[in-house]
Amino acid sequence: MKHDLKMPPDMIQLLSFIKKEFYHILRDKRTILILLVMPVIQIILFGFAITTEIKNNKIVILDPSRDIATSRIVRQLVESEYFELAGYLKSDKDIEKVFINHEAELVIVFADKFSENLMHTGKADIQIIADASDPNTAVSLFNYASGVISYYQQELMNENNVPYQITSGIRLLYNPGMKGAYNFVPGVMGMILMLICAMMTSIAIVREKETGTMEVLLVSPMRPILIIISKAVPYFILSSVNLTTTLMLSVFVLGVPVAGSLFWLVLFSVVFIFVSLSLGLLVSTITETQVAAMLISGMTLMMPVLMLSGMMFPIENMPKFLQWLSHIIPARWYIAGVRKLMIKGLGVTSVLKEFAILGGMAVILITVSLKKFKKRLE
Repeated sequence: MKHDLKMPPDMIQLLSFIKKEFYHILRDKRTILILLVMPVIQIILFGFAITTEIKNNKIVILDPSRDIATSRIVRQLVESEYFELAGYLKSDKDIEKVFINHEAELVIVFADKFSENLMHTGKADIQIIADASDPNTAVSLFNYASGVISYYQQELMNENNVPYQITSGIRLLYNPGMKGAYNFVPGVMGMILMLICAMMTSIAIVREKETGTMEVLLVSPMRPILIIISKAVPYFILSSVNLTTTLMLSVFVLGVPVAGSLFWLVLFSVVFIFVSLSLGLLVSTITETQVAAMLISGMTLMMPVLMLSGMMFPIENMPKFLQWLSHIIPARWYIAGVRKLMIKGLGVTSVLKEFAILGGMAVILITVSLKKFKKRLE
């Protein structure tokens, strides 16, 4: 005897509502991207960008003697997974240029007549010079290099049964006190300006769309471009106030001096503010709700700033693809420029590349954003 299995009416209604909700989700491509694609992007970024390992760092050698001992130490440094040889220096006058031009992360300086002193007196000196504007990386590189040198010393002692002593001294440029604030202040400045300009601007404009008041503004005698400028100006002023506050706190509370020109540092920051404002305007052209603007700003702007700008993790240690991807992150160029102007005290000529890249980004983003915004509102 057969019995027909019938579902309760409540269950049928529940399933119909679940089916309807799936249709709503699948119909919205942006929601699908956030739900399915964003986790993949996050696991890749967190998996490859977050690493405490420091590998394949470029080193430059200053070796007046070029003897057997120094050649063997250099070979062991290069054969390790931590270092790559970028070249030799002829004079100690060229050491600072290496760090200014970002040609290497470490300079190894051998004492004159290194091998001769080591064999005759049992002692020899090596100076390791690092850029301490990022103190954590500088300490790690010094420890790696010291470990390789100690291994060579132990090998030599085992071969000759003589208590050799190789002393590794460290010299820290730009931040001899190893203050952590020297490292995170440029990154925090980039984060604050990006947060206020990009995220808040996009939300403010989308709020007008969501409440329907944007249409009211557009039928007013004021041109659309002036309406957009009026929305952006308050966040530009707030960002300028935040920039001033951050610089004052850095100098008077954290003890991080502005080693370079304050004028060029402020002008450089203004260019970055324009880039951030144009990013916020771009987000506002592709979103209709504040929630969507928050998600896109948070996921596509804030996370890359944290992971790919060099603020927290060295870009050189990332896979080549992520290194290439970091080139389109405005905060990368801003943080690099602030470190040169504020921490290292270099002139404006050292940041011409960063100025040009951020200026180009600002022009392109503002042009595209305004054009798309005008089309959407018409």
